[in-house]
Amino acid sequence: MRLLKVATCNLNQWALDFDCNMKNIKESISRAKDAGAVIRLGPELEITGYSCEDHFLELDTVNHAWECLKDILLGDWTDGILCSFGMPVIKGSERYNCQLLCMNRKIIMIRPKMWLANDGNYRELRWFTAWKQKEQLVDFQLPCEISEALAQKTVPFGYGYIQFLDTAVAAEICEELFSPVPLHAELALNGVEVFMNASGSHHQLRKLDLRLRAVLGATHTRGGVYMYSNQQGCDGGRLYFDGCSCVVVNGDVVAQGSQFSLRDVEVVVAQVDLDAVASLRGSISSFQEQASCKPKVSSVAAPYKLCQSFNLQLSLSSPLKIRYHSPEEEIAFGPGCWLWDYLRRSGASGFLLPLSGGADSSSVAAIVGCMCQLVVKEIENGDEQVKADAIRIGQYSNGQFPTDNKEFAKRIFYTVYMGSENSSETTRTRAKLLADEIGSWHLDVCIDGVVSALLSLFQTLTGKRPRYKVDGGSNIENLGLQNIQARIRMVLAFMLASLMPWVHNKSGFYLVLGSSNVDEGLRGYLTKYDCSSADINPIGSISKQDLRTFLRWAATRLGYSSLAEVEAAPPTAELEPIRSNYSQLDEVDMGMTYEELSIYGRLRKIFRCGPVSMFQNLCYKWGTRLTPSEVADKVKHFFKYYSINRHKMTVLTPSYHAESYSPEDNRFDLRQFLYNVRWPYQFRKIDELVRELDGDKVAMIASTDREKVNVATDGGMGVVAAGSGDPKAGV
Repeated sequence: MRLLKVATCNLNQWALDFDCNMKNIKESISRAKDAGAVIRLGPELEITGYSCEDHFLELDTVNHAWECLKDILLGDWTDGILCSFGMPVIKGSERYNCQLLCMNRKIIMIRPKMWLANDGNYRELRWFTAWKQKEQLVDFQLPCEISEALAQKTVPFGYGYIQFLDTAVAAEICEELFSPVPLHAELALNGVEVFMNASGSHHQLRKLDLRLRAVLGATHTRGGVYMYSNQQGCDGGRLYFDGCSCVVVNGDVVAQGSQFSLRDVEVVVAQVDLDAVASLRGSISSFQEQASCKPKVSSVAAPYKLCQSFNLQLSLSSPLKIRYHSPEEEIAFGPGCWLWDYLRRSGASGFLLPLSGGADSSSVAAIVGCMCQLVVKEIENGDEQVKADAIRIGQYSNGQFPTDNKEFAKRIFYTVYMGSENSSETTRTRAKLLADEIGSWHLDVCIDGVVSALLSLFQTLTGKRPRYKVDGGSNIENLGLQNIQARIRMVLAFMLASLMPWVHNKSGFYLVLGSSNVDEGLRGYLTKYDCSSADINPIGSISKQDLRTFLRWAATRLGYSSLAEVEAAPPTAELEPIRSNYSQLDEVDMGMTYEELSIYGRLRKIFRCGPVSMFQNLCYKWGTRLTPSEVADKVKHFFKYYSINRHKMTVLTPSYHAESYSPEDNRFDLRQFLYNVRWPYQFRKIDELVRELDGDKVAMIASTDREKVNVATDGGMGVVAAGSGDPKAGV
């Protein structure tokens, strides 16, 4: 037997915080060594942090990465262990995203990324060049300071693998695993047994299964040990990197790390038998045949042994059942961990949330409550970093620290119900009940006086006072009166966030949390610079339907029972007067349901549909219950309001990314914000298609009627009678 112990990591890095990143890297190496591992794999671009973005264009970023690598290699960190470190490297005039494979204080090989992620949230081609020379390894001249410090002038650079005395090891970097022709296939044919994938993969609802299927498939039919490492946490942007580092042997997971965690460092260790890889490959005839005529891949010889021989005291890692979170758990833990990273790294003392008693703001409150529960749990588990951060943020003294999540919430979380004459006692009560269950410091504020003062000022300036539509006002007056309330709440929220800590003799400031969901952003169903304008928004890329499911889950699993009543209530903005014969409802105001919005969003973004192709798709989807003309009206209505309100996305609060049809303008959904909202060409094409479809239907009905007449002539009178009352009834 050739026994090999390997370690892969979840690391919570922070873009450009080299001290933080180095601390985590060294801690992970120490843990790997203590466990007896001889290979340690870290995440993609772990030295700099993945999300440096345009800072990658600065020479400082690259130079600092080399300085950090030198610090590692001058110590004993890599003695007796193969370590893979991610960092940017400049070669000649090009900048590459690289893995540096190091051992015994030397760089054995530099592996540049060959297929770059350049869609969705990723812009790697903006900062890096893909390595295209597959045929050979080239010599890379190390920077002078590195060369002198390591007494090493050059290092092999390019696509290849490392041939040790007892096995072969290769790197595969993130996106390369998902490419149509993955590199691990030909590397396996060249004898590579251990694959190390350094990744920077973000959380998205229901996405983990796709990633793990790719990792499992890499070795299922061709054998091998596949190590996967990922960043975990918020490293400075909208994304949450969701860890789940793992080790797979011949298609079975033998070690798996957490997906969501407050820990900065998590090391996953596995003991594997490389002879099991050789045995599987030797038993597959097609593998043998393809290996005999394989394209040759370059290699670097390393005069070291990595494996141990048979030893009864060493136990092998057995296959595990893969751990998946439900979407409800993902909504609780992903944004909850993201909020904690943002809070502890921003210098803020807590959060403030305008809590209306509705589904969206209640979801945000529950996520903050979940965060508080996670913090207390990690402290109980002995995490000293979480404990130190919680003591600092909660401003504990005299050796005290959080032991109760509700007590901790009282210190770091304000909720504010900002009611008006249009608010109901029901929502006021729901907000108070939820705040009590979570433990937040709750305020109840009436904004009518401020609204009245503004309207009086307006009346003094213009001589007119606007009225609500239910009181005889126009649509313009009605909308203006709603927007005044919404924007006053934003101003009040930021004032309270900055001054309430001072009121309570606490230092610092609070971050204002937004609570608009992805569907409302897509439709533009929000007031620009109202409570949608916050510091951060943990649900801005989560659909209304998923939030409602989450509320039902959180009512029992998080212990916030009042959420059941919140979920059951119809969504309403409560910005218009409530009358016995009128109550404002979101879906009525929008002219579409939240379910329809999710469908529009997926067709627009994921399936890349314009108005015409969306109409055609929905004719198939909704054709059994809607006519083509009705489908056309719905599509036109959506695109009208989507384009009218697109400008709101340019100032949308930075939000946690969770849904692949997010309309967020600044990073994810790059489209113009000034449209011709009439869509004259596209809507005209839809009208032409409707006429064609209606014409086909008329022709089909006429043909059906002729057939019935013919049948009647042949004595089939019963058929005619059955359909003669309404010739369209059977269509």
